[in-house]
Amino acid sequence: MSQTAPLQTETSVAGIARRAREASRLLARLSGDCRNAVLIAAAKSIESSLAQILEANAIDCRAAELDVASGKMSSAMLKRLRVTEHGVAEMAMRVRDVATLPDPLGRTLMSTELDENLTLFRESCPLGVIGVIFESRPEVVPQLASLALKSGNALILKGGTEAAHTNEVLVAVWRAALEKFAEVPADSVQLLQTRADVLELLALDRDVDLIIPRGSYELVRFIMEHSRIPVLGHGEGICHVYVDRSADIDKAIEIAYDAKVQYPAVCNAAETLLVHEDIAGKFLPLAVARLKEAGVEIRADAKAQSLLPGENTVRATDADWSTEYSDLILSVKVVPDINDAIEHINRYGSRHTDTIVTEDDAAAAKFMNEVDSAGVFQNASTRFADGFRYGFGAEVGISNSKLHARGPMGLEGLTTYKYKLYGNGHTVAPYAKGERNFKHRRLS
Repeated sequence: MSQTAPLQTETSVAGIARRAREASRLLARLSGDCRNAVLIAAAKSIESSLAQILEANAIDCRAAELDVASGKMSSAMLKRLRVTEHGVAEMAMRVRDVATLPDPLGRTLMSTELDENLTLFRESCPLGVIGVIFESRPEVVPQLASLALKSGNALILKGGTEAAHTNEVLVAVWRAALEKFAEVPADSVQLLQTRADVLELLALDRDVDLIIPRGSYELVRFIMEHSRIPVLGHGEGICHVYVDRSADIDKAIEIAYDAKVQYPAVCNAAETLLVHEDIAGKFLPLAVARLKEAGVEIRADAKAQSLLPGENTVRATDADWSTEYSDLILSVKVVPDINDAIEHINRYGSRHTDTIVTEDDAAAAKFMNEVDSAGVFQNASTRFADGFRYGFGAEVGISNSKLHARGPMGLEGLTTYKYKLYGNGHTVAPYAKGERNFKHRRLS
């Protein structure tokens, strides 16, 4: 039999997935101390490769600037693409943060004595091989790689072509750090190159355990519709700030401003501001004046426009309520009561993150119980919906779904569990005949 056949598939997507599967089995055996040591080495490697990373990103940004000028790319995507010296330092910091987190593997989640000398354990373990398709944001590479390594998973990445040079350098830097550890396979992190590669990956359900798309609604839907692998969608971020009748106006202004302006290009930025009609006359003129100082375009319904006669606002359409702007644009609606606000959010929102500004705890409780979103806040900006801010070290993404993981997805979302049963020659027959009975005693 010819020995050259494996070489023909060395760079194929199927070959990449097989190597990732082999790497995942090796990663699952590593001690927590070893995985943490690799993460610290990777953080140092990122810092020492600052010039190389910035140079590659400059190449991507120059091409992206031309695309923005020609209308092929949004300014928001360019902002997400750009990497600064501070950004590289933050990449390394977040990798170190992941290293400090408790080991997610080998945790006993449940223990039950089924009978004497027959004990069942449920124990956390890695998922295996995870494929992530993402757009624009290069900092995703070290975030994902650190979480995958810490949780014992192999990772296959496919970034957008707009960040190709930056992503290649970041993956190369990560793999170089791995090569310092003989027991850690370099193929635990691999990078796909083309859209055709993605289509091949989506069919490899024998070797890939989970696909996570991060990007536009269209990207997520495409992956879900074409995958033979479970998909955890990182979908749209149509987030709301609802200013209740009992809101503190100063708090509400600051929260609405931060939620829209602090970083408008991300999925946890607010896209719609809902205001109770009893407070709208006092709140809206002050809030809109502050927002317009930052260059925010206001798309208001008829009631909101009537309260803003001196402002240059645009009449909102039905499409605005379901649009993720990812830019300095905010739709504004005056609602008669909290019930209408909740109904609006559940109808038009993306189940991402929504906040109520109120001093009425009963209203806050109603909002939090009835709004069907992964994150529901009181008197806090939607921008807090983030794995790093939640203390997860970093995040794989934010899941709008309800199965497996919801909201900012950290280490726990990259693990599953297995059952381990320890017996002493036990067989089922005596229990089936009624000769023995189960104890089913939960152990601490």
